[in-house]
Amino acid sequence: MSIMFKKIKATRIGEKTFELDEKVVIDEEVEIIVNQMAFGRFSVSPTFLKEFVVGYLMGEGLVDCVDNIKSIEVDKNTIKVEIDLVDFDIRREMVMSSDCFGGWRSKIEFVKKVKSDYTVSKDQILDVFNRLRKESSVWKETGGTHIAAIVADNIFIAIEDVSRHVAIDKVMGAAILKGIDISQCFIACSGRMPSDMVMKVARVGIPILTSKAAPTISGYTAGQKTGITIIGFVRGKRFNLYTNPQRIIV
Repeated sequence: MSIMFKKIKATRIGEKTFELDEKVVIDEEVEIIVNQMAFGRFSVSPTFLKEFVVGYLMGEGLVDCVDNIKSIEVDKNTIKVEIDLVDFDIRREMVMSSDCFGGWRSKIEFVKKVKSDYTVSKDQILDVFNRLRKESSVWKETGGTHIAAIVADNIFIAIEDVSRHVAIDKVMGAAILKGIDISQCFIACSGRMPSDMVMKVARVGIPILTSKAAPTISGYTAGQKTGITIIGFVRGKRFNLYTNPQRIIV
């Protein structure tokens, strides 16, 4: 647990002023090198880095399956990846330059529509968020993390990270590496849901994305176009159902 935060000195100012030890979440910059070429730098929590890479590569459409990844080597803050895919360089250029060609609206045309018949009940979703709050141990200590979980029958994998996107990358990567049928899962998370988050979930084939926060209008539109069920504002005994309601049993 201590790898996620460290203690620093701070001054509490209020009715009384005093010095205290405060726990602050750790964020580190990691570099991904793919096929011996620098790919990008990411600010992440320094845990579950192999899972992050797998989830990120599949969520961005850079690989089709985990079998396209020949090797992953984590060396401190550098992650070296070997990809066995003929058109990887073309995919890489599309991801790196997407904002120059219309951003998410151009990328969504290449996302296959999710057609999973997976369903969950209202009570299952509410129960998962109760558990998610209990699992947010680093957030309780620091107030500085997001959390995501991938959920299915008898499966609950939760990971915290300084980035809401990376938390989702990590749980998706964990599920993929474990060989879990991700078409029969849903994601619960703590952050808002913009289009890029919705699309990465759709690319790996997860049919339901739920959050205690809200979707943006781009996320809502991406949910409609990709066939993802989007649920937001999961609080207490209620939530808002935005897209593709057929998967939710009320």
